[in-house]
Amino acid sequence: MRSYLLLLLLALESCAFRSVVRTKDIAYIQSENSLNLPAKNLNVFSPKKAADLPVLIFVHGGSWNKGRKEIYDFLGNRMARREVVTVIIDYPLAPDFQVDAMEKATVQAVKWVKQNIDQYGGDPGRIYISGHSAGGHLAALAAIKKEPWEEAGLSNPLKGAILNDPAGLDWYWFLEEMKGKPNGEDNYDAFTDNTEVWKAYSPIYFLEGNEIPLLIMEGEKTYPGIRLTVERFRKEAEEKGTDLTYSFYPKTKHIPMITQYFWTWSKGFGDVLDFIEAEK
Repeated sequence: MRSYLLLLLLALESCAFRSVVRTKDIAYIQSENSLNLPAKNLNVFSPKKAADLPVLIFVHGGSWNKGRKEIYDFLGNRMARREVVTVIIDYPLAPDFQVDAMEKATVQAVKWVKQNIDQYGGDPGRIYISGHSAGGHLAALAAIKKEPWEEAGLSNPLKGAILNDPAGLDWYWFLEEMKGKPNGEDNYDAFTDNTEVWKAYSPIYFLEGNEIPLLIMEGEKTYPGIRLTVERFRKEAEEKGTDLTYSFYPKTKHIPMITQYFWTWSKGFGDVLDFIEAEK
């Protein structure tokens, strides 16, 4: 009985039982704006009485044409319980909008966080961005490309980027390879059929070696398009001298790379928290 009570007390003290403050549907893009973007919202998850904590912005996946922030409440809750203020965003989706609008929206979300996250206990000097699949692609664009920040009249405030099984890191090469093959036009709703667009929104072509630190997490059994483009990206990053950490997940498919966050002690939590701690 004494051992049982001790375990119960330890559990009650663990992160799984910490209170989380959830503030939802905050507009980061208003309906009236000069960017020709639709109104978009975000959700903030923070520990109760949070102060000066690191911040993680998460961009959901869904092939650039599906998904919504509410699906990822579990990630916000669990990261907040690990003392990370977490922001989960919605962004414009194909076919109504293309990748240029998605990039702009992601930058606007980071801008909002930089200007407002101190009100939720986050440290505006310790902002990280993450995303899974298509969201990993958009996170990479925000982390690596200079042009969208220059257009917004801002300096990139991000401290690091965590790319979880990211798609699209070299979509120019991939879509060229897919021409004439079954499902070869699946991503044209977001990327159009214009090869110049494919290249302009493939992060690999913007690596210079002076990027913020990057972490790539890749599942062994992910989709071939992701596996091949991650491999190309890693090679280019190594040649350029980019600060890149790579974490391999044996026997793991694409979807479990994100659903692992249902379990607080998963490898994914360890990778993310270690990366944030290392960049403190």
